[in-house]
Amino acid sequence: MVTFIICLGLLVAAYFGYGRYLERVCEVKDSAEVPSKTLYDGVDYMPMPLWKTFMIQLLNIAGVGPIFGAIMGACFGPVAFIWITLGGIFIGAMHDYISGIIITRNEGVSLPEIVGRYLGGGLRDFMRVMSLVLLILVGVVFMRSPASILSEIAPAIPYWWWVGIILVYYFIATMLPIDKLIGKIYPLFGAALLFMALGLAVVLFVGDYTIPELTFSSLRNFHPQAESMPIVPTLFISIACGAISGFHATQSPLMARCINNEREGRAAFYGAMISESIIALIWAAVAMAFFGGVENLSAALAENGNNAAWAVNNISITTLGVVGGILAMLGVVAAPITSGDTAFRSARLIVADVLKIEQRSIPKRLAISLPLFAIGTVLLFVDFDIIWRYFAWFNQSMSVITLWVIVVYLKEHNRNIWVALPAAVFMTYICTTFIFTSNQFIGMGSTSLSYVLGGVVTLVITALMWRKVTKRANALNNK
Repeated sequence: MVTFIICLGLLVAAYFGYGRYLERVCEVKDSAEVPSKTLYDGVDYMPMPLWKTFMIQLLNIAGVGPIFGAIMGACFGPVAFIWITLGGIFIGAMHDYISGIIITRNEGVSLPEIVGRYLGGGLRDFMRVMSLVLLILVGVVFMRSPASILSEIAPAIPYWWWVGIILVYYFIATMLPIDKLIGKIYPLFGAALLFMALGLAVVLFVGDYTIPELTFSSLRNFHPQAESMPIVPTLFISIACGAISGFHATQSPLMARCINNEREGRAAFYGAMISESIIALIWAAVAMAFFGGVENLSAALAENGNNAAWAVNNISITTLGVVGGILAMLGVVAAPITSGDTAFRSARLIVADVLKIEQRSIPKRLAISLPLFAIGTVLLFVDFDIIWRYFAWFNQSMSVITLWVIVVYLKEHNRNIWVALPAAVFMTYICTTFIFTSNQFIGMGSTSLSYVLGGVVTLVITALMWRKVTKRANALNNK
């Protein structure tokens, strides 16, 4: 448990320490104008209390990633604790915070428009398409997964009825002003999510469970398919939400349009990501401990079709009792639902930003929302499991683009680029190496050639990006 406690302490301390340092890097000012006041429209742009923006951002970004991803990532062994902790502090939370500040300082526009302003029109157009695809896929999957869980909790209501109920809720949440539905029910969903995490944390401390420690002997790959699932890069792709996720930056414009001042960004963006890392850390620990070790966890998952939802249900009911287990499961249900509804909302805002369509009037919101939900409804009946397998890699690739945006922004403003540059290069290497090692792409396996080729591609991308960074910085200095 020593490793777990140290990692937990580091995550908490990072919010107060490294989070404050990033505030200084970004030169945050209480007096700076924010979109919630300068662009108020009563629908998407409006001030909200800090506790609400924090809770909404946490639920927006959480999904099932810090739960299901952490459980599957735990199969790699205690090394998962390192990635969740250090990745969360120095890469994921930094990514969420600085990108959130950049978005806030750019009228709260959607991520693709931010990419266009700092990396050029080509990447902007690419991000427009890919962000919409990602958000619609997230919305569809996050209808399916909670519907499956709810149909198990309440089998009297068929699965497709639950899908329909969630679909209707998503549409209403996408259409209504953000304070009318999302701002009112998220506290309830947030309470369930936090109860789940805190309840399991208590179980770990007082129950008869042993959390594997990170030692020299355990610093290895425990995965039963270690040959085809090497730690580098697979672990860093498997545990996305909880360490770093490109999806988060697509959600940040929602709260960038609602914070009251720049100072609130640390809680809303950095704090929400740190909280997600803590949730992921707890689930990784309880997964290893509940099944009696990493090998037993992998065996149990294999016997049940590698179904993380089965593990969540089994762990929750056994450790927290029937009532507590049901509440915990509701927290698991709340996580995807509160990411799915805002995924469609973010998709609406991206289309509105691209087409320059104001969103005060209901007919204009309908004009964008109806086609998006029509596409999502069709996808409900399509078996796209193969496509979804690529989601994790694609998600991390989006984070790479956002990290390079941050590098450009910091260089332009003569700030410390070293808080972002190593992270950008590292995640570029992870995503490029995955293309060479994974059977989902070229499938060369964990050979030396795979890692060398990944390194070469990373160097090329880094050189191209650095050229763009210096070119923009020189252009600004010559003005």
